[in-house]
Amino acid sequence: MISLRQIRYFVEIVDAGSYTRAAERLYIAQSALSRQMKELEGDMQACLLQRDSRHIELTQAGQLFYERCKRILEDLDDAIVQAHQVGKGEQGRIRILHSSSVTLSEMFGNVFNALLTQFPGVSLDISRAPSEHQAVDIDEGRADFGLARLPILRKFPNVLAKKLFDEKLVVAVSSNHRLATRNSVDIGELRDEQFVSVPHKDRGGLSYLVAELCMRHGFFPKVARATSRKSSQLNLIEANLGIAIIPESMREVSSSRMHFLPLQEPDAHSEVALIYRRDAPPMTASFIAAFLKLMPDAEKF
Repeated sequence: MISLRQIRYFVEIVDAGSYTRAAERLYIAQSALSRQMKELEGDMQACLLQRDSRHIELTQAGQLFYERCKRILEDLDDAIVQAHQVGKGEQGRIRILHSSSVTLSEMFGNVFNALLTQFPGVSLDISRAPSEHQAVDIDEGRADFGLARLPILRKFPNVLAKKLFDEKLVVAVSSNHRLATRNSVDIGELRDEQFVSVPHKDRGGLSYLVAELCMRHGFFPKVARATSRKSSQLNLIEANLGIAIIPESMREVSSSRMHFLPLQEPDAHSEVALIYRRDAPPMTASFIAAFLKLMPDAEKF
């Protein structure tokens, strides 16, 4: 039976151009190398090499066999490298979710670029999903980890969260809005304003925070007649169809025709967390560990 060792020896002889050099590279005796080649040709019932005291030449059968063997060894080496990378968590596709209010800012771009350099065998599949939906998808294996706005109301035993950072909340208004000349605003002053988002007291993430902040001041946000999700709602604000309370980072994707007012309440902030499965596979676990090292302020809770 033909062995992988014989295939490697045969390819090495051809590449080296002689039995002597091949034996030196393989650290075996030339006589042992010659014996292996005789056994290989005997098993194949074909002459692969024509040789004299100084040179070797491939027969037609040998040329065909060499080309196939070379490809087999290259594929095998690639498979070994990939298996090693998978075992260390360095190979494959990672599915990432992020809330529409967690913009992929320059900070996240720098982190992901550094990780893609560190994990050359990893590719990313990034899409948006509300915080609550992220937890469900991660728990059920449809995603690997998420960048979510806390709180996540529904708890999953296998889903963990690590806080990444706090972010201030601001009021976004059109430059034509009556509040556009103000430097800051109290939430209570928004009682009669119309919100282009749809706050929901039973849904987590930013929507829950906004509803909770407003209810602390004795009112539930009035919903504007034109509403939209976090990123596209900026267009509605710009058109002066309503206002919204949003994370400060969303200023990066807004136009110059909008105005942002800091909220006077000290607790008007939002927490961004990384969420993932407790039993994440090695590749994902390694990637997450590297991600958190690049986010040194992350803390578990």
